[in-house]
Amino acid sequence: MHNKTFIIKTFGCKLNFSESAAMERLLSERGYCSVKKTAAQADVYIINSCAVTEITEKKCKQLIHSIKKHYPNAKIVLVGCFSALENASSLASQVDLMLGSGNKMQIINEIDILFAEDYNPKIIQDGQEEPFFSSYSINERTRSFLKIQDGCDYFCTYCTVPYARGKSRSDSIENVVKHAKEIVANGVKEIVLSGVNTGDFKTEKGENLFDLLLELEKIADLQRLRISSIEPNLLTDNIINLVSSSKKLLPHFHIPLQSGSNAILSKMKRRYSCGLFVDKVRQIKEKMPYACVAADVIVGFPGETDALFEKTYQFINSLPLSMLHVFPYSKRPNTIAANMPDHLTNACKNARSASLIQLSDMKKEIFYNENIRKTRKVLIESKINENYMSGFTENYIRVRFPYNSLYINQIKTVKILKIDENSGECNGKIME
Repeated sequence: MHNKTFIIKTFGCKLNFSESAAMERLLSERGYCSVKKTAAQADVYIINSCAVTEITEKKCKQLIHSIKKHYPNAKIVLVGCFSALENASSLASQVDLMLGSGNKMQIINEIDILFAEDYNPKIIQDGQEEPFFSSYSINERTRSFLKIQDGCDYFCTYCTVPYARGKSRSDSIENVVKHAKEIVANGVKEIVLSGVNTGDFKTEKGENLFDLLLELEKIADLQRLRISSIEPNLLTDNIINLVSSSKKLLPHFHIPLQSGSNAILSKMKRRYSCGLFVDKVRQIKEKMPYACVAADVIVGFPGETDALFEKTYQFINSLPLSMLHVFPYSKRPNTIAANMPDHLTNACKNARSASLIQLSDMKKEIFYNENIRKTRKVLIESKINENYMSGFTENYIRVRFPYNSLYINQIKTVKILKIDENSGECNGKIME
């Protein structure tokens, strides 16, 4: 046993969290001890970074500076999307090991030598054709994020992810099913399929996401299955129909919109139009009126005039969306959008974000109210405090009710009573 301790701090998407979980399991198998409190002291700090926005990069830098200040003898390892990009080179002198996104799992082989007396800090660059590595999380016990796909071939003009994550690549169906069975065997009730571009799942045999879903549905003890974010052009009629008839696939769709203006979508190099987005939302709601449909939106993209933003606002307002995830445009180095004219001020972007967040709150309240007095199946996940616990319905409404430890990680039929004014969540009553 090494008796060395480590802390993993994860930024960004659920894919990063599933990969951090895999790192934690493998390091623990090698005799390293995981420290759960991120503010505690450890021998090694592993920072699994994100590069989607400037803010997340700034947080990575601040964390590194804080560790150096408070624990100068600790080893620091930077991995992930930020470390895979050129603008992370300024941190090379402040960390002991830097790995990219595609080769982050090399830490399992490198960590032992960090403590050698003659060790010199180093950067190990990603290869051009990094293989797919599987990962999943089981730390939350009730749900697991299962990685099925990595990388992206889309190269949207605002995004660094294709440069950081590499080409689109997927696991095999056989391997995904194998891991899903392992997850279920650990008592996990819900699996969330995750990827950089989840809908682009495709195997060497020519199989796609729909084929994978059909196989996962055959796992006898798997109770709940969600699809993470999926592009509108990859959300096929077959997938929508399958979810609508399935007892395992949950009626919850997270569909990136980014803009309600075809002119802005074109500048972003998105692969769909507003018309296609409308068609997908309407198909879902016709077949599953109770389904949750969430959308990502970027505000303040270069050249987004007041009129174009208003077009986006009215477009979203006209649709039966359940909630929004709103992001102000973030200028990323080496992207096409970074060199476009007519960048907006932070004040303008923040004002537009606030406007859409307010619209999202309205949409969410409407959606929640549509479910009041309805009964839904809730996976009870966590304890809020001594008095309450909460979980999510199949259509992704967080419901809270009086705490009872026996109900944790159980799926219960719950009647949704009302929206709690303080938390914004729904109060519910367990019916069984």
